[in-house]
Amino acid sequence: MLKNYLLIALRNIQRNTVYSFINIFGLAVGIASSILILLWVADETSFDAFHTNADRLSQVWINATYDGKVNTFNSVPYPTYAELKTTDSRIKNTAIANWGGESLLAVGETRANKFSFYASEEFLTMFQFELLKGDASQVLKDPNSIVINESTAKTFFGDKDPINQLIKVDNSSELKVTGVLKDFPKNSSFDFEVLIPMKQMENQDWVRNSLNNWGNYSFQVYVELQPDVKKEDVDAAIKDVLVKKGQTDVPREFFLHPLDKWRLYSNFENGKISGGMIDYVKGFSTIAIFVLVIACINFMNLATARSERRAREVGVRKSVGSKRRDLVFQFLVESILITTIAFIISIIIVEAALPFYNDLTQKQLSLDFSSVNFWLGAIAIILVTGVFAGSYPALYLSSFNPVKVLKGKIQQGKSVATPRKVLVVLQFFFSTLLIIGTIVITEQIAFVKARDLGYNQENLITVPYTTEISQNFQTIRQELVATGAVSSITKSNSPITEIYSNNFLEWPGKPEEQKVLFITIATELDYTKTMGIKILEGRDFIDDRDSVSILVNKAAADLMGLKETVGTKVSFWGEENRATIVGVIDNVTMGSPYRQPSPLFVTYIPDWASAVTVRLEPTSDLQGAIAKVESVFKKFNPAYPFEYTFVDEQFAKKFATINLISTLSKLFALLAIIITGLGLFGLASFTAEQRTKEIGIRKVLGASVTGLVSLISKEFSWLVIIAMLVSSPVAWYTLNSFLERYPYRIEFPWWALLLAGSIALIFALLIVSIQAFKAATANPSKSLRSE
Repeated sequence: MLKNYLLIALRNIQRNTVYSFINIFGLAVGIASSILILLWVADETSFDAFHTNADRLSQVWINATYDGKVNTFNSVPYPTYAELKTTDSRIKNTAIANWGGESLLAVGETRANKFSFYASEEFLTMFQFELLKGDASQVLKDPNSIVINESTAKTFFGDKDPINQLIKVDNSSELKVTGVLKDFPKNSSFDFEVLIPMKQMENQDWVRNSLNNWGNYSFQVYVELQPDVKKEDVDAAIKDVLVKKGQTDVPREFFLHPLDKWRLYSNFENGKISGGMIDYVKGFSTIAIFVLVIACINFMNLATARSERRAREVGVRKSVGSKRRDLVFQFLVESILITTIAFIISIIIVEAALPFYNDLTQKQLSLDFSSVNFWLGAIAIILVTGVFAGSYPALYLSSFNPVKVLKGKIQQGKSVATPRKVLVVLQFFFSTLLIIGTIVITEQIAFVKARDLGYNQENLITVPYTTEISQNFQTIRQELVATGAVSSITKSNSPITEIYSNNFLEWPGKPEEQKVLFITIATELDYTKTMGIKILEGRDFIDDRDSVSILVNKAAADLMGLKETVGTKVSFWGEENRATIVGVIDNVTMGSPYRQPSPLFVTYIPDWASAVTVRLEPTSDLQGAIAKVESVFKKFNPAYPFEYTFVDEQFAKKFATINLISTLSKLFALLAIIITGLGLFGLASFTAEQRTKEIGIRKVLGASVTGLVSLISKEFSWLVIIAMLVSSPVAWYTLNSFLERYPYRIEFPWWALLLAGSIALIFALLIVSIQAFKAATANPSKSLRSE
């Protein structure tokens, strides 16, 4: 019997090639789109899952109450590392770490910058990174050791064994290779290339001074819990550690943020998790369902619309004894067969699209045909899609009365057409919703990119800071300006696109209970000149006498509410009246471009630096100017390869995630509307075919082509308009919630509703009008010759 059903299904596919193509291709595109989205979702949800003890690993975070709210951050004092080892027996182990940024590695004449990470000896026993060479419990014990990944090993040693070989780091320390790590997968929260013992970092003065300092929040501490321990119980045990250690200036509490939430739940609001990548994962999972449902609706509509073609078959089968459940099963088998063919085509589409898709998402996604999970997933998609798409047509077709259909009395009235109209409305509801979402996301990105940053990014480059540059900085400055390619140069504790330090500031008249964290920039001369920051009031730094002076931004001046900001003495770092405000500068966007300007102060500390910023003179020969700059840096910093970054390019990276979301939204919105269009094409074609005689009669009676096209198109136009009206409040509510996560945001653009509806309506009218025009221009004598 099953073989018979399959043969009939194949014959129906061959007999109705156009409609079969629309069904199969629509389903294939829908399934392919869903698979691509689900591959991305699976990758996002599997971050760090390769650690076998991932459920027991956490990072120590802090909730601190100031500025009228609970603020959450993950930098903690150095002593936290040792303190938590003995605070609670449910803590199995702790590790301390700190990012080292790019470090210069050298072996003989081979030199390369690699991302470094400093960690205590427990790190590799807690996190299950695969060591190709070395013992995880031993490789970080020697302060003069280094662990490298396999790519770094190949860079410096080729096929030779790197163990016990020496690598010079940052042109100073020679470290011995004690281990080789397998390159990390893309879905890892850690992406360093070399791992250096934390004891090596303790050679730096600022770290040495932090070993017993509970007031320096600059380190990351990780915790491994004992098996079967609840994180909440440990949170309760460690939350008051900072208070016990004298950190009482503002309320602070420790808590553990689990490894399995790092990627998806990274946003906090008032001390509670408020989302993160999980919002995008949920959003795109919903889109995957939308696209697949749209494709399934095509199948439902076309199957029920062409039911007259199958009515006689149903009548015959019922008259010879077939029960309704047998007919339902037959039509479901046909639906599953069509879905299976569509799935096979979708796999071909996915394989063809994956190189482009991986480039777009910056991932290494693939279909693992050897995985049992893949085949279980494939069967699930085929069965769920096949049954869902075929259920309504199967129930509808199997309900025909055999006596009526065999007499040719079956008629499709409003009761049959209404469900089809509802499904078309549902299709355009989903499609319009995706179009509106795409418009709003695009507008939000454009709005943020167009904001006044408070400085001039044009011709601005940053160069990594080194000991050699520190020793020769003033000479470098003079020689760079002398080249004629550079207008000014400065150094600071962070690039202008990043924030590395925040501190509390006290000023006269500030309420005792008010605690506000200020972005802190340490620099020397020419900072505002090089960055292109406007001085709104007062003056800039002049010379070394300004070591007791600071600049504040407009947001800070507004917050202080002083009658005379310039000349006011302020206190910070525990020193009363430490500095005098000598100038007010414009607000500068340094951290998140989605946030409102934060209070900031700039202090004159030339020795606290991590980046050099160079302002190039306007030129048509940019490469020539860069070459001049390179020659000067190579002269005074010969051990390091000359590397630089354009500030505008670095700033653009802040939009990487939302740009990806925007691009994916546009892509899948386009696919959704294409699939909807395919179904509409088939339905409009059938409608025109069904009304051939009516059109012929109207034409004989004098109806114009325009009138006939309008007659057929009007019915579909109303469906799109209804979809637009229904989708608008849903889009407004959903996208307003999306926008609320950004403090610096657009108001919901009401015109987006009209634009999205117009796009959907024009698209629908174009498809329907083509079919209507063909029917209206046909010779009526052909359609009426049997009358």
